[in-house]
Amino acid sequence: METKPVRRSARPLTAAEVSTWNDEADVVVVGFGVAGAAAAAGAAASGASVLAVERTSGWGGAAAMAGGFIYLGGGTALQKACGFEDSPDDMYAFMKAAFGTGTNDEKLAIYAERSVEHFDWLVSCGVPFRAKFFDQPGWEPAADEGLMYCGGENAHPFAETIRPAPRGHLPQMADKRTGERGGGYMLVKPLVDTALASGVRLRTDSRFERLVIDADGSVCGIVVTTYGEKVAIRARRGVVLASGSFAYNAELVEQHVPALSGRPGSAIEEHDGQAMRAAQWVGADVAHMDNCEVAIHADPGLMARSLVVNGLGQRFINEDTYPGRIGVATALQQRNQALIVADQRAVDEAVAAPKGTRMIPPPNWVSDDVAELEAEAGLPQGSLAATLDAYNRSAAAGADPLFHKAAQWLRPLEGPIGIFDVRGQTSGFPLGGLRTSVDGAVLDVDGDAIPGLYAAGRTTLGIAASNYASGCSLGDGSFFGRRAGRAAAAV
Repeated sequence: METKPVRRSARPLTAAEVSTWNDEADVVVVGFGVAGAAAAAGAAASGASVLAVERTSGWGGAAAMAGGFIYLGGGTALQKACGFEDSPDDMYAFMKAAFGTGTNDEKLAIYAERSVEHFDWLVSCGVPFRAKFFDQPGWEPAADEGLMYCGGENAHPFAETIRPAPRGHLPQMADKRTGERGGGYMLVKPLVDTALASGVRLRTDSRFERLVIDADGSVCGIVVTTYGEKVAIRARRGVVLASGSFAYNAELVEQHVPALSGRPGSAIEEHDGQAMRAAQWVGADVAHMDNCEVAIHADPGLMARSLVVNGLGQRFINEDTYPGRIGVATALQQRNQALIVADQRAVDEAVAAPKGTRMIPPPNWVSDDVAELEAEAGLPQGSLAATLDAYNRSAAAGADPLFHKAAQWLRPLEGPIGIFDVRGQTSGFPLGGLRTSVDGAVLDVDGDAIPGLYAAGRTTLGIAASNYASGCSLGDGSFFGRRAGRAAAAV
């Protein structure tokens, strides 16, 4: 008999129920990944004493394991050094168009306006960037290149109306180990070092449980569990929640974003949604809990040179766009049904491109007979043949009237044809979370700030609402995390 995990209560305690405060600080930060480290650094720089509590035995969280894109623009020094022009207006226009219905316009505006300043702050903290542009489609650069398109800015439908600029800023990697020591590690470590050098104290192995509220309803502390012991920590000015999403809370995923239910989570198991639930207990509002980012487990360079079709053998998106957009379209619109249709030249060119990977697996089926491929892949008779015929005729004429793939990726596919079966091969994480102000104040259902409570990172709804670009999580986590820390310290 299958049993459900025991749900931990998130009901707040009142200050009167706390017999002893075991520790205290002006600002208490929950979580010590990118948002938490930035919040702690921001609060400490504002003159506050800061205590960060972390569930694991060390800093970093999911951010330190990430590929490391930081979505920045508006004319950063790195963009200029690589020969690209950008402006806050162009950056705002793209984010507004690309990040989907429900974006917070005030957040987008301030993020675009102050993106250059944020880049400069990251550099001042010791985050390294190499001034080299990576010009191939991919999930991340081949080596330690510092700049890349990461949101489909140079693809349809955005490139026709908004001046494209690459905004994927990747910290320069040393001794790269994907999933362990990539660009995310090279971002988070300098922020952690900056915070600790500023006097921030770190308490590890302490799992957040609930908030503590004063008689007037303001948040004045937290309760954590440290090696089985309940520990009450007082926050004299404010609490900043920065402990990640609810990606690893199966109940919340099933309730709010069923498209990810049963799918691998692109996060870490500490992303259990407890901080979000605790904030809701004191009246916090949430937004867009049903939205998500989805990665499709396929090589972007191969997809751009090939066709991506659904379970009916039909194309449904331009294959040269941001691969996360392909993943979202696959999961949310095509019931996780996607296949890549390629020829040998497409594979050879994808492998030969300076992507840094040679791990494109062999196709599931190969044949000169498209009807045979349809039968083997379980596609409707004649469906793939019609799709290939229409695509090849358009590609020969140098245009893609259906999905507007860029001309550089257009050419007829020649037999034999191979099919890579990526049906069901997606993973993702929720985009929704606590509704916050541009200064990280957690808002209640009336839109008013809850006194003493702030949040940042994936615990909140960030700049991306119903669509995403690589780097949004690390970008808005560090940007709004720093602002939340400063706001909490200023109380």
